Amino acid sequence: MNKNYEKYYKIKYNEVYPLYIQKLNRKNRTIEELDEVIMWLTGYTIDKVKYYANNDVTFDEFFKNAPKVNPNKDLVRGMICGVRIEEIDDDLAKNMRILDKLVDELYKGKPLEKILR
Repeated sequence: MNKNYEKYYKIKYNEVYPLYIQKLNRKNRTIEELDEVIMWLTGYTIDKVKYYANNDVTFDEFFKNAPKVNPNKDLVRGMICGVRIEEIDDDLAKNMRILDKLVDELYKGKPLEKILR
């Protein structure tokens, strides 16, 4: 675990998921689109996405338990919250920022087909 990213290991997935929904609702994006992005990134089924959204689990556990993190995740590039994704050296922090970037792209109106590289 990288000391610079320790805080990421404690963040609860089920606390952030509703925040993603709130953000996307402001732009008339759907929960289904959010779930599709999460499934694309993690390999989870919709049942598992909903399970984790309703249970107390950290992002660390969420990504460690992912069946198969999408190999195309490295095509997600750019800045999110002032951080360049491709420069992050901690796997968990990078996966979380990639998820944030995908949600941000949804929020900005990018078509789902383009988001799912």
